Amino acid sequence: MTQARPDPSAPGGKPTFGQRLSLALGAFFGILGDADLAARYASLRAAKAPAAPPPPAPTLKTVSPDAALQLLALLQREARLIDFVGESLAGYSDAQIGAAARLVHEGCGKVLKEHFSIVPVRDEPEGSRITLAAGFDASAVRLTGNVVGQAPFSGSLSHRGWRVTESRLPRLAEGHDTRVITPAEVEL
Repeated sequence: MTQARPDPSAPGGKPTFGQRLSLALGAFFGILGDADLAARYASLRAAKAPAAPPPPAPTLKTVSPDAALQLLALLQREARLIDFVGESLAGYSDAQIGAAARLVHEGCGKVLKEHFSIVPVRDEPEGSRITLAAGFDASAVRLTGNVVGQAPFSGSLSHRGWRVTESRLPRLAEGHDTRVITPAEVEL
């Protein structure tokens, strides 16, 4: 008993090698001799060309807010940042606001120096001309202004950027509630 060959015109039917060879030779000579057929073939081939796969969606990770809340607590303890930002400044003079801002500035600086090592993203001085080659790290360099075309890009460095190279936040005791930034104070 011989097996029936699949019908290439049937849905899901695949032509045999011999049928594909005959089809390819017929298409080859047909395209060479008929410009209209060649145009239809080119159009069909362009329509069936595999599209570039879309870039994979970034994976978003869930982050515990503990470190952010801990940093906020440190900024409150050393600089009274939440008190300063939450206070209405309408009733204060510029000199009073300036004095308070100086204390907040010093306290914030202390926290950053004590708990982080921070370095510039770019070493060149601000205002210098730089060229970004193709494949530059777009998470470390943001293009601004009239951004058109492809890298390399040449422009003026308006901000060097900042990168944390080390974080030294204190360890938290088990059961510590990081949502309490500063406990309420009751004077007796």
